[in-house]
Amino acid sequence: MPAAAASDSGRMDGVSLPGSLVAAPASPRPNCNTDSEEDTMNGGLHTFNQTHMRKAFQLMNELRSKKMLCDVQLVAGSVEVPAHRVVLASCSPYFCAMFTGDMSESKAHQVEIREVDGQTLRKLVDYIYTAEIEVTEDNVQVLLPAASLLQLMDVRQVCCEFLQSQLHPTNCLGIRAFADLHTCTQLLDQAHAYAEQHFSEVVQGEEFLGLSLQQVCSLISCDKLTVSTEEKVSSSTTDFLLTDQQQTDMSSPTLAAKVSSSDEFLRTTCVVSMGGRVFAVGGFNSSLRERTVDAYDAARDQWSTVASMQERRSTLGAAVLGDLLYAVGGFNGSIGLSTVEVLNYKTNEWMYVASMNTRRSSVGVGVVDGKLYAVGGYDGASRQCLSTVEEYDPVADQWCYVADMSTRRSGAGVGVLSGQLYAAGGHDGPLVRKSVEVYDPTTNSWRLVCDMNMCRRNAGVCAINGLLYVIGGDDGSCNLSSVEYYNPAIDKWSLIPTNMSNGRSYAGVAVVDKPL
Repeated sequence: MPAAAASDSGRMDGVSLPGSLVAAPASPRPNCNTDSEEDTMNGGLHTFNQTHMRKAFQLMNELRSKKMLCDVQLVAGSVEVPAHRVVLASCSPYFCAMFTGDMSESKAHQVEIREVDGQTLRKLVDYIYTAEIEVTEDNVQVLLPAASLLQLMDVRQVCCEFLQSQLHPTNCLGIRAFADLHTCTQLLDQAHAYAEQHFSEVVQGEEFLGLSLQQVCSLISCDKLTVSTEEKVSSSTTDFLLTDQQQTDMSSPTLAAKVSSSDEFLRTTCVVSMGGRVFAVGGFNSSLRERTVDAYDAARDQWSTVASMQERRSTLGAAVLGDLLYAVGGFNGSIGLSTVEVLNYKTNEWMYVASMNTRRSSVGVGVVDGKLYAVGGYDGASRQCLSTVEEYDPVADQWCYVADMSTRRSGAGVGVLSGQLYAAGGHDGPLVRKSVEVYDPTTNSWRLVCDMNMCRRNAGVCAINGLLYVIGGDDGSCNLSSVEYYNPAIDKWSLIPTNMSNGRSYAGVAVVDKPL
C-alpha cells in the first residue's frame, strides 16, 4: 500500500508528533515569568509547576540513556531496549497490565516483545519518554500496528491522520485495506469514501486489479460512486475481469449486472521469439498466475509445452539475449518481483540470474548491443510507477542503473530500432501517455521523439523493416484495436488504415518468417 505524493516533487514530509504525558489544566492560567503558578487556598499556598513533569521525564530519559536505575530490558529480535517499569506502565496500558499483574514478565529482568520489530519498539519507547515521534511513509505501516499493540493511542491516531492526508487514487484502496486490517474505523470510512469519489481514476491504477471479486462488487454497487456514466463502471469491471488477479466467479449477480455475460476470460502472456519459435511466457489465465511456457513452431504451425518457470509471473518482461530467454520481474499474485530467470532452450531448464535492484511489474524490456534493459514499470514496494531503468550485463551477471526516463512509465511499450531503445506510452497512475522517448546507450541519455497519435499503455511493440510498430493497448477507458508505426527518418507516427478486429491490451507481439 503506497502513500501518495503530497507535493509535485513526489516526496512526502514526515509528521512529527509533539505530545505531552500530562494533560493541560482545564481552564487557562495567567501568564507568569516564573515556571510556577500560585493560588491562595484556605490561607495556604497551592503551587503548580508547569515544567516539573517535563523536567522529570527528561531526567528519566537521561538515566535510561546511561542505563541507570533501569529495571527491565525489552528485547525484539537483536535489539535490546533498557527502560524503567514504572515509566512504561504509566504511559502504556499494555505494559501496565504486564508489570502489575501475575504474568511472569512482571518480575523478569528481560522481556521479549515478539510482535514488534526492534527499531519500531525503540521508537515507541523513545516516545514514551520524550512524547515525540516522527511518522513517515517508510515507517507508518509498522508503526501503527505496533502502537496499537502497546496501546499508545496517540501514536496510532497520528498514523491514521498521516495516512488520511496521503489519500490518492493510486493508493486509497491499499490504505482502505490496511485500515480494515487494523480496525481503524474512521480511516477505513475516509478511504472508502475517497475511492467512491475518485472511482474513474482509481480503476486505472494497479491496486484496483488486486481487489477480490467481493471487493469489486462492493465498490461498484455503492450508490455514492462518482462516475460520468454507468458504461464507465461496466468498462472498468470488464478490465478487472480480463486482468483478474483473484478467483473470479462469473455467476455473481452483482457482477453480472455490470458486465455483459458474453465477456470471456483471456489468457494474457508475454510473447517473444527465438530460434524460429514464438514463446508465450507466464501471464495469467483466468484467475491464476502462470509458470507455464508454450512454444509455437511457425514452420509446423504447432504449439508445444516447454519447462515451466520457477516462479509464477504476470505482467513480466521477456527478451532473448544470446541463446537464452529471459523472464524479468512481473507480479506473482501477491508481490511485485525483482527476480530474473533464464531458459536454456537446448537443455529445457530455467535458472535464476542476478535480481534487479527494484521490483518491477508491468515492465518493458529490450536488448541492445548484448545488454538487457528493464524499463520503468510499477514498484510494489514504493507503490509508484517508475522512471528508472536498469541495464543487465550477462558477463558480469549484474544489474546497474542507467539514465532515468523523463517521466514515469508503467506498462510502456518497449522496442529496439537501429541500436536504440524506445519507450512508448505507458501510464503514471491514472494518466495514460502518448509520449515516446528513446535511449542511446552510447551517450547514456534519453530524448523525446514525436508523440503517438493515441494514448496507449500495455501495447505490443515490434520492429520490422526499419519501422517501429505499436499494436493495441488501452487508453484507460477501453482496449484499442488501432495500430500505428514510427518512421525515425521523418520522426512521425502514422496510423495503419485498417484496425484489428478486436481491441487488445496486454497482447503479445512477435515477428516470425512464415509464408502467408
